[in-house]
Amino acid sequence: MLPRRISKAPKRSTRWRSQAHCNFVRSHACSACASTAAIEVAHVRTGTGAGMGQKPHDYWTISLCRDCHATQHRIGETTFERMHNINMKALAEEFAAKSPRRVEIMEAKRNG
Repeated sequence: MLPRRISKAPKRSTRWRSQAHCNFVRSHACSACASTAAIEVAHVRTGTGAGMGQKPHDYWTISLCRDCHATQHRIGETTFERMHNINMKALAEEFAAKSPRRVEIMEAKRNG
């Protein structure tokens, strides 16, 4: 007979999501190579408080072309930042500060 199950700690209940903010981020050239082709929204994970297996809030996003986004996932954020001499978290904060949803973003950050 199996022993009783140990329940997991609950994951964060919600994450801040905004299609409008993601569209704003996607409307910019690639933050790494300046390409304007196939721009994707890349979530910054390092230092943003998202746990293992959790996607960060949408305000932690930057614009990357499809190739740079794939490379960033393959080699990791830290190596990618060094390779392109960028600070992804600072870029995400800059996108959030200029976003049409910046008021909502500031409120979401305040509320945790």
